[in-house]
Amino acid sequence: MIRLFQIEIQKLWKNRASKVLTITYFVLLTLISLIAAIEFDIGPIHISVADQGVFNFPFIWHFNTYVADYFKIFLAVVIVSMMANEYSYGTLKQNLIDGMSKKEFVLSKFITVVLFAFISTLFVFIVSMILGLMYSSYTEVGIIFSQVDYILAFFVKLVAFFSFCLFLGVLIKRSAFALGFLFFWFLFENISFAIIKYGILRRKDSEEIWVDKVYDFLPLESMSNLIVEPITRLNFAKTIGTQVGIENVKDYSVHYSTMLIVLIWTAIFIFGSYYIVKKRDL
Repeated sequence: MIRLFQIEIQKLWKNRASKVLTITYFVLLTLISLIAAIEFDIGPIHISVADQGVFNFPFIWHFNTYVADYFKIFLAVVIVSMMANEYSYGTLKQNLIDGMSKKEFVLSKFITVVLFAFISTLFVFIVSMILGLMYSSYTEVGIIFSQVDYILAFFVKLVAFFSFCLFLGVLIKRSAFALGFLFFWFLFENISFAIIKYGILRRKDSEEIWVDKVYDFLPLESMSNLIVEPITRLNFAKTIGTQVGIENVKDYSVHYSTMLIVLIWTAIFIFGSYYIVKKRDL
């Protein structure tokens, strides 16, 4: 396994584009701290993000993992390109000639996926811990770690998303088309859901709930459900909701049933990648 890891790291480090994208990704993660400087007005209400408690424990785990998730597209490009380059440069065939099995090849890619997800999660954990200890009004150990399961959800979400990118890279073999299909699938899940729920089935509450349940099992939607948006938990959002008479009943917690769905999709993507590589004439 160490040998497979070394091979993949060497390939990535020698690719200038991958190196730049990876460094850019981690630089952007560190810039989460600048969110504290954001200030804006909504009508007569002046809002300073720093005053909303975004860096308070335990809310910071939810907020930072949600924001950091938007940057994962940088590593998605790296992973898709990593797979596409195997076909373009013939390194996949050369690895097989040199004695690497197809199973080891896919395993090496999955190790890279898990490594990216683990380092990203560890990075977000460290940044969140530092910011929380600096700005949080609550520093009791029990409070600090009371919602740290968002970190686990973030890791599982990244592994699943990167596994999906790997699967598309194996299936399509061209990075631009693979990323295009990823975007298409994102639009498909969201647009088809909106058409069915708010168009075809509007005002039929029981059927709308049924549609929600079905779409919760789709890959990108299930990943999205792991960490729901945290903005409506902030003080200014609650104030605005109260003023307009909207009661917030959203469930923000991490559900392990959703995590199980995401892990099943991860297994499908990895075994699907192996099946394609195994059956394809390389």
